[in-house]
Amino acid sequence: MKKILSIFLIGLLAACTSVKISNTESAANTDFEKYKTFGFYKLMASGDTTTSGFFERVDVLKSAISNELNKRGYTQSNNPEILVNIGIQIEKKTQTRQTDWRTDGAYRYMGQRNYSWKSEELVVGHYKEGTVTIHMIDVAQNRMIWKGTAQDILPRNSTKIPEAAAAGMKALFAKYPIAPKK
Repeated sequence: MKKILSIFLIGLLAACTSVKISNTESAANTDFEKYKTFGFYKLMASGDTTTSGFFERVDVLKSAISNELNKRGYTQSNNPEILVNIGIQIEKKTQTRQTDWRTDGAYRYMGQRNYSWKSEELVVGHYKEGTVTIHMIDVAQNRMIWKGTAQDILPRNSTKIPEAAAAGMKALFAKYPIAPKK
């Protein structure tokens, strides 16, 4: 009974993640075991769309990616065999709900036996959704060997960003051709 309960709880916790993984793709005829080192492309972001703390959050994301690659036997190097390119997109979104006459009020009398009720969209919250796309490039051949995209709602509390980045990269790299080494 304990074994069934623990399997159920593990499945429940795994299902609670809101990270959406899409568009993972590996290049054909690629031996991922031959690579031993990785590095990151130099990040070039500027302008009025770059917020304060942006580069610190990118470092958190790089750390989460490095952790997943280290689990797979890769080490970070100044002369890497694989370069990792990170694409980041953040969208501000509005959560709404549709009004319903059964819960949001009854019909209103408009005169001359004219009753009406109009359904409306009510704003119930605002949030940010982040999308991270990872491209891994074979430096020697200058070709992409793997790509993947992860999407999730960003935490409002900045102290939870490292935890969210780690969870997102763990979910994304679960689709990577090499499993973590034990």
